[in-house]
Amino acid sequence: MLAVVAGMLIWLAGRNDDGVDLTHVHGLGVNPADGDLYIATHDGLYRIPASGGPTRRVADTLGDFMGFTVTGPNTFLASGHPAVGQDSPAHLGLIESADAGRTWKTLSLPGDADFHALRHRHGTVYGYNSVRGQLMVSTDGTTWQTRSTLGLRDFDVSPADPKALLATTEAGVQRSGDGGVTWAPVGGPPLVLLAWETTDRLWGVGSNELLRSIDGGTSWTPAGRLPGPVSAFSAHNGTLYAAVHEQGVYRTSDGGATWHKLYRQT
Repeated sequence: MLAVVAGMLIWLAGRNDDGVDLTHVHGLGVNPADGDLYIATHDGLYRIPASGGPTRRVADTLGDFMGFTVTGPNTFLASGHPAVGQDSPAHLGLIESADAGRTWKTLSLPGDADFHALRHRHGTVYGYNSVRGQLMVSTDGTTWQTRSTLGLRDFDVSPADPKALLATTEAGVQRSGDGGVTWAPVGGPPLVLLAWETTDRLWGVGSNELLRSIDGGTSWTPAGRLPGPVSAFSAHNGTLYAAVHEQGVYRTSDGGATWHKLYRQT
């Protein structure tokens, strides 16, 4: 069924959650091994099959996945907090799964880091450690360099240049040309989330508005709207995914003109 909501075209799917309640979605990522969408939440990791099957928790994983990124087929990085009663530090540091989220191992910084944003690009892990407000970088996931201290909501790294980063902050969008050591304001619209898909497809979300930049964030063009504030956002092979607070998870394959609801919040 096709509906028009505040000028947006949205394809409404039937319930696809089987009673699952995805609370506080913090991250989204597509597994290139099978195209399934993985959803990092306050209560564990979930999966929506590319085939359209029901949304399920991955291997009964629990815990608060604050940061999450897919680094390759069946290979994920994450951070956050353990579930209540787990014998783990309050901050998990950097953890890794090599079996699509079924099992995890600690790579580094247990007790010291809670990465609220993670990116893996150019053979490097970039992470924002919310405990100390630091942007940190590692080439092996175990030893880290602190590049800068700043307050940010999200960031992303240029697909072409490992030294070019953009970050969303309370003071507006900031740019770094030295790998995150120094930052400067770039102006433009207030944005919350970023997804730097290709050199000419940099996506930004400001509350519920989708924008696109073809010049690395110097200028932005409106591309579409969503029906509410977006809490997580991701891009993969021309498809965008967004988690809308208290509403569900959406997908668009036409740059934001139409959105298909993959999961409806209960």
